[in-house]
Amino acid sequence: MINTAVDPKKLEEVKEKIAQGRMPQWILNNPAIYDLEMEKIFAHAWQFLAHESELPEPGCYVTRWIVHDPILVVRTKQGQIKAFLNSCPHRGAQLCTADFGKKNTFQCPYHGWSFNNEGSLIGMVAGDKVYDGQVMDKKEWGLREIPQVAIYEGMIFGCLSHDTMPLEEYLGDLKWYLDIMMKRSDGGMEVRGVPQRWVLNVNWKLSSENFGGDPYHVATSHRSTVELGISPQDPLYSGYGSQVVLNNGHTVNVNMGVPGLKKPPFQGLPQEMWPMFEKNLTKEQYRIFENCTVIVGTCFPNLSFLSPMHGAEGHLHNYVNMRVWRPIAEDQIEVWSWFFIDKAAPEEYKEQAYKGYIASFGPSGNLEQDDAEIWTRVTNASKGIMARDKDLKYNNELNYMMGIGKMEPLQDWAGPGVAYPTCYVDFGFQNQYRFWLQLLMGEANLQAPAQAAQK
Repeated sequence: MINTAVDPKKLEEVKEKIAQGRMPQWILNNPAIYDLEMEKIFAHAWQFLAHESELPEPGCYVTRWIVHDPILVVRTKQGQIKAFLNSCPHRGAQLCTADFGKKNTFQCPYHGWSFNNEGSLIGMVAGDKVYDGQVMDKKEWGLREIPQVAIYEGMIFGCLSHDTMPLEEYLGDLKWYLDIMMKRSDGGMEVRGVPQRWVLNVNWKLSSENFGGDPYHVATSHRSTVELGISPQDPLYSGYGSQVVLNNGHTVNVNMGVPGLKKPPFQGLPQEMWPMFEKNLTKEQYRIFENCTVIVGTCFPNLSFLSPMHGAEGHLHNYVNMRVWRPIAEDQIEVWSWFFIDKAAPEEYKEQAYKGYIASFGPSGNLEQDDAEIWTRVTNASKGIMARDKDLKYNNELNYMMGIGKMEPLQDWAGPGVAYPTCYVDFGFQNQYRFWLQLLMGEANLQAPAQAAQK
């Protein structure tokens, strides 16, 4: 049997390896690492739950997850967004099993306790017959609220810790890049359809790192798009642009397309919308958005985003795809995928963009299948004795050296963060894993600075 305990000394060795651009493979499929991640990262990190457009009016609700915690997100009678543990405080049954809906009252299917969408206990079967009002105070037995809920540009986040820093501080400089996608047009963004979900036998870090810092895989993994004439022949085409390393483990890649190859401005969005971009973005954001072809990245730990141009019926269309890689086990995730589109976009454009999304990144999309196959292979190859050996006697290190000693940061990058002159570097990976390891080892935390200083 392989010893799965996490020796602090082994984490120190991983720290040294990361600094060298090396990654011991045993961290990718290890139950003890997974347990530590639950305790040190997911119990404290902000997690994307929903978008305000999914809860358009009072009474609307959606059910989501923060890893293994079921979450009920509601818009109350007063129009507030609240999130509760989707578990009845009587005997713990999952309260609501529908994915979404509209109602003012939730009744537990086990014993019939009922709650309003403010979370208050409002009814019990035979309550006056079996409960003494002097002994049991109904006010104490409402639904349990998620410790923190916050909204950024319509994106609803939840956090299981009272001590975690405020959302905007957590997002940090990533907000500047999110704004290019979420604030660019009048009225902001909206979700079309419902989030699609599917399960993959994949470690969550693989999908998170892939979106966060790996345009290098595109020319090989998605070779079929080149053969079909959808993507350029140039093997560097997904590397033209900049990889931007940000605080708190976040990373963004801004692809500018093949030099000299004609591309539509503003990722193919309709020309009548262009004045909105100039009005709503800064000059620097506007210039980047006007010239880029793809924006892709990861908000640490497991929210990824993609703003591409994909074809539908012979035309290129833009949309924003938000992804949560929900960990289920050390070798399994549930993918949650949202389609975002500008509210101000013409209806026909929205429909065609959605078709492009489904064909590319829906559960059976051509690009989605490419990625899922590769990530599964990596996870499967990381299960064995050689890959999971912590003593490295099998030299089971993976290479994260691209750009080390060769690439220096740009001095004139328009936005925040440390930007490099190509997306073909591994600094985003190193940034993600460095912060990941600091959290596991207790060398960093997600508390607000003042709270951390008090302790």
